[in-house]
Amino acid sequence: MKLRNTLITLSVFLLFFGTARVHARQIKGNSGLPPKATEKPFEEKICDTTLTDRYRYMEKLRDPEVTAWLKAQSTYARTMLDRIPGRNELIKKMQDFDSRKSAKIYNLAITDNDRYFYLKQTPSDETGKLYYRNGYTGTETLLFDPSTYNQKKEAHYTIGRIAPSDDGATVALTVYPDGSENATLIIVDTDSGKWYPEAINRSRFASPSWLPDGRSFLFNRLEPSGAADTGPQYASKVWLHRIGTDPSNDREIFSSTLNTELGINPEDIPLASFDKESNTLFAFVSNVDRRLQVYYAPAAELQQKKISWKPLFRPEDDIHDFAVTDNELYIYTPKNAPGFRVLKTSLQNPDLKNAETVIPEFRDAKLTGFTLTSEGIYYKLSRNGVQEELYHQDYGSYLSSKITLPFKAGTISLSSKGFRFPEVWTVLTGWNRDYRRFRFDKTSFTFFDETLSSPARYPEYENLVVEELMAPSHDGVEMPLSLIYRKGLEKNGNNPVLLYGYGAYGKSMNPFFSPSLLLWTWKGGIFAVPHVRGGGELGYRWHTAGMKTTKANTWKDAISGAEYLVKNGYTSPDRIAINGASAGGIMVGRAITERPDLFAAAIPQVGAMNPLRGETTANGPVNIPEFGTMKIPEECRALIAMDPYLHLRDGVNYPAALVTGGINDPRVIAWQPAKFAARMQAATASGKHVLLFTDFEAGHGMGNAKTKNFETLADVLSFGLWQTGHPEFQK
Repeated sequence: MKLRNTLITLSVFLLFFGTARVHARQIKGNSGLPPKATEKPFEEKICDTTLTDRYRYMEKLRDPEVTAWLKAQSTYARTMLDRIPGRNELIKKMQDFDSRKSAKIYNLAITDNDRYFYLKQTPSDETGKLYYRNGYTGTETLLFDPSTYNQKKEAHYTIGRIAPSDDGATVALTVYPDGSENATLIIVDTDSGKWYPEAINRSRFASPSWLPDGRSFLFNRLEPSGAADTGPQYASKVWLHRIGTDPSNDREIFSSTLNTELGINPEDIPLASFDKESNTLFAFVSNVDRRLQVYYAPAAELQQKKISWKPLFRPEDDIHDFAVTDNELYIYTPKNAPGFRVLKTSLQNPDLKNAETVIPEFRDAKLTGFTLTSEGIYYKLSRNGVQEELYHQDYGSYLSSKITLPFKAGTISLSSKGFRFPEVWTVLTGWNRDYRRFRFDKTSFTFFDETLSSPARYPEYENLVVEELMAPSHDGVEMPLSLIYRKGLEKNGNNPVLLYGYGAYGKSMNPFFSPSLLLWTWKGGIFAVPHVRGGGELGYRWHTAGMKTTKANTWKDAISGAEYLVKNGYTSPDRIAINGASAGGIMVGRAITERPDLFAAAIPQVGAMNPLRGETTANGPVNIPEFGTMKIPEECRALIAMDPYLHLRDGVNYPAALVTGGINDPRVIAWQPAKFAARMQAATASGKHVLLFTDFEAGHGMGNAKTKNFETLADVLSFGLWQTGHPEFQK
């Protein structure tokens, strides 16, 4: 039983290169620039501060003037990016990497009777198709191809969530077009492959949870329209749907309007699930706050006119995850344990204050997750967010044993079928190690390779060096810093650095393997990840030290990471490119507004570049727990302090920039990067390019076709290599 944030972030990578040399080269390419945006100053007083918003009018994206400007900017940016020498070579290399695997398999779901459901992508596929098989070695059957869905519309469809029934006889899945996340839920019979007649729209947060009959499920559905000052995300509801019936006849189960006695904020996302192990219903009030708000009731309550929900967890209980057996509740919490611990109490009569400690907090590591099996508890520990270890503990015992992994792993993904089954699986990876999936057998203490994706070799990366360092930040706090580069690199100050970070929601930047991203190292550069505060690498306090009123630590940590690399001879300011996406745009934007001299290029992708105004958008209110609200003076001032758009100043020598957005983005509305780019173009005195590319066929990055992903990453890498002076990428 797990709940994670409804705001999904996109990991992307940006580059910085030399300042002085690049300036001279860029001046040559400035002919034919699109017109700068018209300034229409709008002045207002917010939390005792008078602010002038010069491009407030851009928040009306459908205004013909705004649309025309966005398209002109995007056309120019596309022309400039396509003309960068070396860009096409990067795309060809990505295609080469892709061709080395005959199949990539992901989004795996395994039912109790061992039916495997997953998405599979071959070199000829632009996106994943849904397949199933009986058991790991079973014959594979194609169940759903998104390219065949709704052929009347000229759109690219992607499969989102897949949710098979417990017996695997039926599967519910969501599909959405062009990265919009405007999902439609459809239901497929596994044996026949036929679709049921209903197609349920407004299913962005559907999260289907099947009931024991295998014919009905609980799911979230957005309202047809919100009030004038809200978006469609407002006041969504949980419904009970029976397959083969008209969705208009669905029964409302859980919502802010039905359950007024619970005081649910209508901007939050209600979710509900049925747990077969305990025969219990769980209802979640979801936003980006990792502290769970959960209610529960016996499944028999579904027979009543209205379910009598009882509180299980409140935010002040500080519970971040949980798992259940038939009568026990296992709790994952940082309360009185910033490195997290696992507690146990009764499910029927929970007593959180007197819960038993099952796995204690560790002094030198963070407890990052656990899963239950019939053979005990498996859990994992992380050292500085960059190395994970696996442990096993018998039920009723306080002694744990460390399990030797098939190879040293930067990241472990842990899964099981639940406490009635012995199977446990791990997916292992690292900065320079491809993903491998193993089933662990406790009886023989043996790992069996059950990797579903095809194997591939990458000799280009056989000599990569991984350095895991601790770098001092602005206040003396030690910050983890990961460096990946080719063996033999000289510390001569001339190495291009791609500084990639995020720093929000307690999300850790755990090691991952991306052959396409590592092309930065293939070209002789250093891929650097400063594990900035706001993430979760060093525990709960690392997160809270980079949110709301402490958010400045996020970009100051990034600045300190860049300064460390310069001081120790890895690079120089004219060789550093900084990148972050989504909430990582705050880190990028504020780093370059505070230290424009330290970076050669900035590439915020679909970035939150005007967070003060984010609260006014449909997805804004659910983000208040992370960034704060304008309604509380202290948090309002913090929002102003973290806003990159508001900190741009006229006449400053800003680095070059590639700013991107997606017109269908429901998470960070496209006017946020647009306003930032418009202001930066008007403010900068460096003469360097400030490119704005708004993709009119994409959203936040989810649902992009494979070719678009290659092209997007090639834009990032080639722009960074161009701006940092790499000889192969100069015009």
